[in-house]
Amino acid sequence: MRTDNGAVRPHNEDRVSFVTPQPGDPMEARGSLMLVADGMGGHAAGEVASEIAVETVRRVYYELTGPMPHVLGSAFLAAHRAIADWAKNNPECKGMGTTCTAVAICDGDAWLAHVGDSRAYLLRDGAMTQLSEDQTLVAQMVREGQLSPEEARNSPVSNVILQALGPNAEVVPVVWSEPLKLAADDVVVLCTDGLTGVVPDRIIAQHAGTLPPDEACEALIHAAHAGGAPDNVSVGVFRLMAATDLSTADESPNPAGTTRRVKYVSDEATDRSSRQPRKVNLS
Repeated sequence: MRTDNGAVRPHNEDRVSFVTPQPGDPMEARGSLMLVADGMGGHAAGEVASEIAVETVRRVYYELTGPMPHVLGSAFLAAHRAIADWAKNNPECKGMGTTCTAVAICDGDAWLAHVGDSRAYLLRDGAMTQLSEDQTLVAQMVREGQLSPEEARNSPVSNVILQALGPNAEVVPVVWSEPLKLAADDVVVLCTDGLTGVVPDRIIAQHAGTLPPDEACEALIHAAHAGGAPDNVSVGVFRLMAATDLSTADESPNPAGTTRRVKYVSDEATDRSSRQPRKVNLS
């Protein structure tokens, strides 16, 4: 994962986090958690909101037990309350908030939780799919047929977010009720709108699909700067590896720091036609 100030902003209000518990750690049963948060509020309040969101979601996720949708939803609501409480007790932070997009990977299943317009993508077999749905005014107008995608990109209200953690009395996180089965060579990408606002999806797919994760992150940050980087830029690229690839990765003198090792727990053949990949398990 990488985060960058961009070319215009004086400080970085984005926060990123990626946790993979070590074997034997009690948290291992909950798997891995990756998330990005894009704070807003100005005067350093945005970075406070995103920091609270990342820390709270991460803590609650690994503390709670129960069904994954309940755990992720509870973590997001806890973050929402924590940000609101901080703003209440610190008037200079009044109105601060943050987007937050998280992907949890447990027993080969991917689960999404989402508020705002930071994004999660899945790259599989050369095709990239956006997993999250932008909670913005223009995105809603596109879904309702009131704007074309091109009109949305040039809209003067393109930065209006419908939901964020913190500033409103209530928030309803989008949390998947069913998981997405993952397969080896799947690539998950998380990013803030500082990337997607200036770098087309095809470029994101090209870099994430052809480069090692650490190099892909650097290339995407560079692409954002080439596009002017008017906002903070954050991106995480995660490639799942088959068990047969692990020995090579372990012997590498400089393995990619953002690559996490994955092994198969089932040898059943992948049925690509039904889009049901083999089950993988983080180790």
